[in-house]
Amino acid sequence: MAETSIGLTRELIAMRVAQEVGPGDAVNLGIGLPTLVADFVPADRGVLFQAENGILGYGGISEGDFDPDLINASGQPVTLPPGASFFDSALSFAMIRGGHIDVAVLGGLQVSERGDLANWFVPERGGGSVGGAMDLAVGAKRLIIAMQHTTRDGASRLVRVCDYPLTAPACVDLIVTNLAVIAVTSDGLLLQELAPGVTVDQVRAATEPDLRIAANLGEMSL
Repeated sequence: MAETSIGLTRELIAMRVAQEVGPGDAVNLGIGLPTLVADFVPADRGVLFQAENGILGYGGISEGDFDPDLINASGQPVTLPPGASFFDSALSFAMIRGGHIDVAVLGGLQVSERGDLANWFVPERGGGSVGGAMDLAVGAKRLIIAMQHTTRDGASRLVRVCDYPLTAPACVDLIVTNLAVIAVTSDGLLLQELAPGVTVDQVRAATEPDLRIAANLGEMSL
């Protein structure tokens, strides 16, 4: 199964993840797909987006002229609503390591059935750096992974055991992919929602570990 053949676009994955962000939450968005989440969180929800490079309270991605002093950790220009603040990396990581981030949204290369995360290094490609992802994976109160369900070659990113180097063990709470919303529980992976037009059999075929099916399984509301 090709990863883009069925299910949600990247923007719709981000839109579904945005529903998991509560009023007043401090939220850190990882590089790549997760950065799109800020564009789908209403301003009146009072969410404080935090960037590792030292911003708290930024808005969405800016459509205006590029200002190299106003960027998130992905190097993207961001808007600054009234009340946004700046600080150094030491304070930024003190927020993360001190448990002051309510929700972190990261991309994933592999997630195991016990919630281990690998998202920084593909051995066959080389290179890569774990960066602040390991701090967010263990420091945030809740960790959501936003990713495609399979690789370009059709291999599942949801695996029994990660064979890529780990970012952190047993850290993932929720997985949102182009096919489904899946919770990580003490009893394994729990299929909670299906993307529009996607069946349980399609999700199972694209998932290496066994899936339990939630009693109230339904279609994603977008």
